Amino acid sequence: MTKPFQIRDIEINPPLILSPMAGVTDISFRRLLKRRGGIGLTVSEFISVEGLTRNNPKSKRQMRFFEEERPYAVQIFGGQPARMAMAAQMAEEIGADILDINCGCPAPKVVKHGGGSGLLKDYPRLETILKEVRKAIKIPMTVKIRAGFYDHTINAVETALLAEACGAEHIALHGRTKEQGYKGLANWDLVRQIKEVVKVPVSGSGDVTTIEGAFARWRETNCDGILIGRGAMANPWIFRQIEDTIAGREVFQPTLEDKQAVLLEYFEMLREDMPELPAIGRMKQLAGQFTRGLQGGALFRTSIYHSHSVAEILDRIAEYFSAISEGRPYYGEAGAPVEEEAPVLDSCEAATATS
Repeated sequence: MTKPFQIRDIEINPPLILSPMAGVTDISFRRLLKRRGGIGLTVSEFISVEGLTRNNPKSKRQMRFFEEERPYAVQIFGGQPARMAMAAQMAEEIGADILDINCGCPAPKVVKHGGGSGLLKDYPRLETILKEVRKAIKIPMTVKIRAGFYDHTINAVETALLAEACGAEHIALHGRTKEQGYKGLANWDLVRQIKEVVKVPVSGSGDVTTIEGAFARWRETNCDGILIGRGAMANPWIFRQIEDTIAGREVFQPTLEDKQAVLLEYFEMLREDMPELPAIGRMKQLAGQFTRGLQGGALFRTSIYHSHSVAEILDRIAEYFSAISEGRPYYGEAGAPVEEEAPVLDSCEAATATS
């Protein structure tokens, strides 16, 4: 039921993919999770072809990767065939193993320019883009799609067949519509339907946050791979734990020391890669997700959220883990409870809502 699969000659082993999340799966986050184990394929944040082909420094930085991340895919989005082809060539030139096309982002500012899930209601444009990209590169081309644009126009199977006909060598489906955004539940039966009609590998995405959930999706759909995104923000070891189960090993259970160490390692990577203020911002995002469910986690998240320097972040981490390891209650920075922090945006919302 669960075995490695191939995207052309590239083995995805284990059959688990770190789902691209804008504003989250940057080079530091990908390295952090790859080092935890269990990831068969890493994917960049989704990258604007308008930025790439106009030499935007931020877009170019988003393509960077380390050798330890391989196999590595660059995901691009846009609505202009010529620029999509140019950006695909740039991804190939920097050494990406795979070029992935985003046909799923529901963010209005992406859709209104014909990109992301906007392509699901414009098959002529999608077909042209896929054919132009396929001609432009030698590395495998893959696509990530959604169930459909509107809730009443579910066309994932038709989109998958079109993508395969245009040369896509792997299809990933997030089983929500553009209209749904990130609400409700993903429709994994569509993954099964696509798997039954195409010859290329098919993977599913949406709502997988546990070992049991992953194996249930494999059983129900017979899909080749599973993508995990937000579940990995809450549990950086989820890929390793699923791989342990596949291999029949005892499932790794992180200790408090492991959880403190992963936060410190991530913060160090961020500080090596970017200026202090952006690093603090990214750290707040992971800490907020990572400590959900832990004793005193809500107060810790608020304390981190109101920290404004590297020293403050490090002090809050030390104080929090010291308190819970000794069985003491954690009350936040000033010794008094504080309010919960604002929620973290998901997936491509994170990058588009504030830009």
